[in-house]
Amino acid sequence: MALAAEDRAAISELLSMHGHLFDRGELDRLDELFTADVVYDVTDFGQDPLKGVEAIRAGALALGESNPVGHHVTNIVLTELADGQVHAQSKGIGINADGTSGSVTYEDTLVHGDQGWRISYRKVLARRAPLGGK
Repeated sequence: MALAAEDRAAISELLSMHGHLFDRGELDRLDELFTADVVYDVTDFGQDPLKGVEAIRAGALALGESNPVGHHVTNIVLTELADGQVHAQSKGIGINADGTSGSVTYEDTLVHGDQGWRISYRKVLARRAPLGGK
C-alpha cells in the first residue's frame, strides 16, 4: 500500500520542524520530533549514539555556541517499509555563526503513534567529499 499524501506531508513537515526547533533553542519540544527512546546516531562525528530525547537535548546544550545557527532540510525521499514504518532520507545544510557551512545526510526511521509521526532512529552522516567520496 502506498504511503498516503497526508502522511507524506506530515512527515515532511516533521523533518522540517527539526531546524526550526533547534535554531530557536526550543529543546523542550524535542518530543514533538522524536520518540522517547530515539537513537540519534552521530558516530560519523566520532561521538557515541545519543539515546533518548534528554540525551539529544543535553548534547545540543553541550555544543553550545558550536551549534549551527541555521539547520536547513532538503531533498526528502520517503519509503514505506513493510512494518508500517517509514524510511526518510534527506539532506541537511548547517550554517555556522562565522558564515561557514556544512552538509549532512539524515537517514531516519519514523513510526506512527498516538501523537502522530515521530523519528525513532536518526543517523547523521557528514558529507566531506564530492561524488560519494570519503
